[in-house]
Amino acid sequence: MPNSSSLRLGVLGLLLLGTLTACKKEAPAAQTPPQAPAQPAPQAQVAPPPPATPAQPGKDDRGCLPDAPSVPKAPAPPLPMSGRLGLWVAQVDPRTLTVIKAVSTNPDSVFPLASTYKQAVLWALLREFDAGRVSPTERFRITPNNQSLGAYPFDNTTLRDLSTRMIQWSDNTATDILHRRAGLQKVQQVADDLRLCKSRFILPTRDWWVSQAGLSGTFNSSGRWPTATGKDRAALAARIDQDARKYDPVYIQHKLDYYFDHTYKPADDLRAHNLSTPYELGTLLTHEFLRSGLSPRAMNWQRDVMQKGFGRYALKAQAADNIEYFGGKGGNGWRILTYSGYFKTKDGRHVVYAFMQHAPDETYTMPNTRRAFAWINAGIDQVIGVQKPKPPASKPGDPKSGLPTATPKNPAEQAKADAVKAAPKPLPKLLPRPGSSVPSQP
Repeated sequence: MPNSSSLRLGVLGLLLLGTLTACKKEAPAAQTPPQAPAQPAPQAQVAPPPPATPAQPGKDDRGCLPDAPSVPKAPAPPLPMSGRLGLWVAQVDPRTLTVIKAVSTNPDSVFPLASTYKQAVLWALLREFDAGRVSPTERFRITPNNQSLGAYPFDNTTLRDLSTRMIQWSDNTATDILHRRAGLQKVQQVADDLRLCKSRFILPTRDWWVSQAGLSGTFNSSGRWPTATGKDRAALAARIDQDARKYDPVYIQHKLDYYFDHTYKPADDLRAHNLSTPYELGTLLTHEFLRSGLSPRAMNWQRDVMQKGFGRYALKAQAADNIEYFGGKGGNGWRILTYSGYFKTKDGRHVVYAFMQHAPDETYTMPNTRRAFAWINAGIDQVIGVQKPKPPASKPGDPKSGLPTATPKNPAEQAKADAVKAAPKPLPKLLPRPGSSVPSQP
């Protein structure tokens, strides 16, 4: 098992196929009780106003969303994958939100979510925005009290920009600031309102790692935490969060390094991390994008941020030029990999997917991304038909294109062009960070 702190920091940062830039705030919240809308939901476009509140999914005799409907088993992963695997791919009706066609593997099994849960933070935050309790122009300072692991924003970054960093760059500090600003229970309420009884979204990222590192007395001493619900879970989560904010992030990283090197157990992930099942996460995606209950302004914010999440260009449907809109989020951690997304095809179909992998042979899971999307794409092909990538466009100069070729340069011009092309490019000048003499990254 690797023991490099720098590698592990990349893992624990839950970064998604992008490089984080350095950049640097925190607090309160509330909720809107869900009720069935009076009118059919609009399709996944921003123009028509959405219903006032999210739709209520069906519930079982415990008041929970029933297990996944019986659907065909998903095709086998095209490429070998180890560990526990789960997949839900469904085409859904944008008006009734019912499943039109789906495939699945272990749709009701519980998995740790890693950064995929962050879309619930955005949704909860936008509910608070609609309620007038938060403003996109609020600014925050980064302190040892609110800093999580991994790269972090500049001081005085706005709430709106933090929301983009949270989804596009999977920034953990931005996430924790926004999670606490909305309120721990308000984020959990996103799942509770949809009756997602197997889903837990209540803990900020720093809280998971403090718990796994053995630094939370509440987590260590409470046998109730894994099964706690309602007010009991909210009270325990608040105490775990208080425990987590006592420690400097460098110390947390040190203790976490020791834990992963010596005492890690996959079962601990299910106690410490936020959780869901492929089917419950797919249900969340369906409501998140098709009946969020947000105002038009908040929905525009949500859709603008979520389209920056990872996944669109890993889908065959994108290569087939068949995606009108995409929103997604993924996450990875120590032996955890998750991807989720919603897209609308150009012929008007609405598709959600949720992929989960836990305890594979690999500790660093990002290289499994290609394998994960091979399976996701196989499921999509089975649900909406094979998505055939379009051939690349012909370019002038291609003898098969029939297009005119570029006028050849004379030898002197060609030599000059080749020299310019091969010359090392100067680095862009760094601009001073606002309020600081230290230059920022471009």
